[in-house]
Amino acid sequence: MHLETTVFQADAWSSEMMRGDIADANCFYLVAFPPDDPERIEGYAGLLAARGGGQGDIQTIAVAETARGRGLGRVLMLSLIGEARKRGAREVFLEVRADNPSAQRLYARLGFDELGVRRGYYQPDNVDAIVMRLTVPEPQAGLAAHGTDLTQTPEVSA
Repeated sequence: MHLETTVFQADAWSSEMMRGDIADANCFYLVAFPPDDPERIEGYAGLLAARGGGQGDIQTIAVAETARGRGLGRVLMLSLIGEARKRGAREVFLEVRADNPSAQRLYARLGFDELGVRRGYYQPDNVDAIVMRLTVPEPQAGLAAHGTDLTQTPEVSA
């Protein structure tokens, strides 16, 4: 929970919310840590996607300040998209803070398109959320147009 409260501050999930999501059979979570220091969590990400449901939702993604700029967010996202595909999702949705342009750029590079805005979504800061959607490509198609090949999803521990 330290990374959650550090990254998200005022709108961090409670430990009860996080535990509930992780325990949900329709959720899939990844945790990233250095091989030589498994106690130091550098990032995590979560997906909600019922098997055969056709859609997935990126619940959360967090990368520690000290681990940013090295592609960890991309690895986590590619892993979640790969898992969504395995579960039969044809679309993946997410919300991103309007004041987080670096995350918006990452998602756009991965092929997500903006659908709309949810005004005042993030509380208590009253920050808008940009709703984005990815049409999940077939495994052989990858995301070549966006410089990403989802058939080569990196290994990340679930």
